[in-house]
Amino acid sequence: MGTTTPPRTLAEALRARGDESLAGLLRARPDLLNPVPNDITQLATRAGTRASVVRALEHLDRFALQTAEALAVAPDPAPYDALLSLLTGDGLDDGEQRDDVGAAITAALPGALATLREQALVWGEDDRLRLVRTARELLAPSPQHPSPTGLGPTVAEATAGMSPGRLQEILVATGLPATHDPVSAVAALSALFTDRTRMAELLDTAPVEALSVLDRLVWGPPYGEVTPNPTPPVKWLRDRGLLLPVSTRTVVLPREAALHLRAGRAHRVPEPVPPAVAAAAERDPQAVDRAAAGQAFTALSTVEELLKLWDGGGPTILRAGGLSVRELKRAATALDVSEPIAAFWIELAYGAGLLASDGETDERYAPTPASDEWLDLAAEDRWTHLATAWLAATRTPGLVGGQDAKGRALSALGPELDRSAAPDVRRRVLTLFAELPPGTAPEAETLLRRLRWERPLRGSAPTAEGSDLRSRLALWTLNEAELLGITGRGALSAQARALLDEGEETAAALLSPLLPEPLDHVLLQADLTAVAPGPLERPLADMLSVLADVESKGGATVYRFTPGSVRRALDAGQAASDLHAFLAAHSRTPVPQPLSYLIDDVARRHGHLRIGAASAYVRCDDEAVLNEILADRRSTGLRLRRLAPTVLASQADPGSLLEALRDMGYAPAAESAEGDVLITRAGARRTPPRTPPVPVPEGPPVPDDTLLGAAVRAIRAGDTAATVARKEPPEGPASTTPSGALPRTTPAETLATVQAAAMTGSTVWIGYVNADGAASQRVIAPVRVEGGFVTAYDHTADEVRTYPLHRITGVAELAEEGER
Repeated sequence: MGTTTPPRTLAEALRARGDESLAGLLRARPDLLNPVPNDITQLATRAGTRASVVRALEHLDRFALQTAEALAVAPDPAPYDALLSLLTGDGLDDGEQRDDVGAAITAALPGALATLREQALVWGEDDRLRLVRTARELLAPSPQHPSPTGLGPTVAEATAGMSPGRLQEILVATGLPATHDPVSAVAALSALFTDRTRMAELLDTAPVEALSVLDRLVWGPPYGEVTPNPTPPVKWLRDRGLLLPVSTRTVVLPREAALHLRAGRAHRVPEPVPPAVAAAAERDPQAVDRAAAGQAFTALSTVEELLKLWDGGGPTILRAGGLSVRELKRAATALDVSEPIAAFWIELAYGAGLLASDGETDERYAPTPASDEWLDLAAEDRWTHLATAWLAATRTPGLVGGQDAKGRALSALGPELDRSAAPDVRRRVLTLFAELPPGTAPEAETLLRRLRWERPLRGSAPTAEGSDLRSRLALWTLNEAELLGITGRGALSAQARALLDEGEETAAALLSPLLPEPLDHVLLQADLTAVAPGPLERPLADMLSVLADVESKGGATVYRFTPGSVRRALDAGQAASDLHAFLAAHSRTPVPQPLSYLIDDVARRHGHLRIGAASAYVRCDDEAVLNEILADRRSTGLRLRRLAPTVLASQADPGSLLEALRDMGYAPAAESAEGDVLITRAGARRTPPRTPPVPVPEGPPVPDDTLLGAAVRAIRAGDTAATVARKEPPEGPASTTPSGALPRTTPAETLATVQAAAMTGSTVWIGYVNADGAASQRVIAPVRVEGGFVTAYDHTADEVRTYPLHRITGVAELAEEGER
């Protein structure tokens, strides 16, 4: 660890790191921890696998990725100055590269390199920087995967396999001395293309059309197609090696020539500094908070209305899962919103654990028991619950109505809506909001530009959805945050800022004074309506929603009383006297006479008819009413017949008979087998206890500090055991241990050696075979030897273990310091 010798491999570079640095690597790339590597060598091997490197590259910001791309086209290893030159250029491009950009690159490059080193994508000292091989392969140019820098292969790579005679022709055409050695010919051509002066002289002789061809290839892609008889400009370039053949119809601009034309730059537009998020508008912070609070109250009202809508049992679940298009439209109509917004509210309630499947044979969505607990909370606590669930949810309602990879429609509450990047994008968008002064609304385009800089898309041909998924998630976040009251008038509210930084309690405390106080009264009017001038207390709102129908919403809610709504209240167990008392107690205006008449008239007829199971029967003390029903043509389908002067029987079930008579204008009541009136109460249907859907994480979760510390200790211990020097017994007839195999000693020698090690506190190397017959090598420090067992600290496992002596194949002492 104390040597100054430069590392020769990634494993050596990792071994030289401190524990904090190793923990930083595992924190940045948690996939390396599954499972915990046995030692540093295994950690380095895993860090170089293709899947892990791809994941690490996808989490780099744009400038760190540009730095890695520059290293991919630089010589291996590359000195720091060569890397800096690839990013800034050689300064001979007539001032196209501004000095301020070059200064910004110079200032930002150490940080970008530190990030690449921390994630084990780059290793080595500044004079010998090396990009890990897998990353170089992923980023290096090839015909199948053009380089993100737009550079083609080097002259040496492009001319591999070219005949010596063709190389001689190129040298002659460029005015270079002829040589029969292909290696010397390639070196001479490369030297020409990298010499600014000679290259400029060569291009001065080029036809104008040839320079136009180079202009089209210089920033990539560097490949072009040619015909069997190319035009004179293309032939001029091909004869001088400025276009080298890849196949019979494809040519490529070699990297050295392209770098000359680019003035030494690997990228056309280096981006060392993240783009700033511009302000679209600056508003009064208090006005923003009030607007957000108003929208938060609307969000709570909408979710409550959705729960009431599905209170008695919601829509059925599709066979493939999710909500049908018809049911989504029905919910949107009931909530008076568009279908995409209805999908958002439904998914929000589902993600918060307020809606779920009831698990019955005829499976339906319904409110969960947790929804009742949520409704009992204060308004500000209900909002923080929804906002927290939204922040963590991976379900993405914006996808509803689209199609999956197989062309199937994506439905609300369906199984294919999880996108693991959603929580990260939401939090990052809101964090960028929070970095602006209070009351500032950001410009959406600059916000998207910043997000693309932080997580750029690698490669020139991303997947169809991945090409813009993060941008779409960001746009959906802007809309959903406004709907939920996270933002108000396009700016982050103080309560949302507190939710992000300080937690739910602080956010609720800030929101509480901004929400309207619930009222305990309504204003009854002579036209059979009631006006609620604001939000109502829950008992009043629940009772009024049963007794009347909502006619309009807005600043004031208008309820209308109808015979059907009054009958609904009577069906729920209320008597006419109860309804009169309720209205008188909660109205600031006198109860209008028409409303009193309506209640008394419906109550007078309610329950006059009784419906029971015969299949079904109707009984009534007034024979004239039953005669009227039998004479009504609309009752023909019920197949009624008289059983007694006051009883009719029907072939229909009680529920159908009840609805049919109500449609005919009667007010029947259902009764039990004992003759008691059945009361139908609202909100009786609930699912069994359900947990909210678990977010789908984006890759392995980030480990906590305790796990990181334990993992680093285990890797260090395993590395010590794997790299410790061992004293091998001499080869010869008396030796029972072949070189490099498990140590082999007699039982007596094994016992004597471990006893001596326990007495002296030294460490030994053993071979061990477990109960399954698997053999392994271990480095242990024996503590106690008794009863046929040795108790020792196992450096390989970093813990104290006990080993049966009969399973130890042999023991060997470790080499002294001078023998290593």
